[in-house]
Amino acid sequence: MAKRLIPTFNRILVEKIIPPSKTSTDILLPKKTSQLNSGRVVVVGPGSRDKFGNLIMVSVKEGNHVPLLEYGGSQIKLDDK
Repeated sequence: MAKRLIPTFNRILVEKIIPPSKTSTDILLPKKTSQLNSGRVVVVGPGSRDKFGNLIMVSVKEGNHVPLLEYGGSQIKLDDK
């Protein structure tokens, strides 16, 4: 069993959303829809501090949907995800 990941500073952990390849009525969707990169925020770090020591909070919250950059961030694999 994997340990829980806790992001530090102003980092967030995002789980990639894989779009369905078919609708509920078994209509196949084109491959263009599978290239959409978006994710759901799972965990948010506490934020970072400015030069005076004030805490700057992260602007996203757990559960928000965010776009993912093609080459941004680091990929982490836990179990099957």
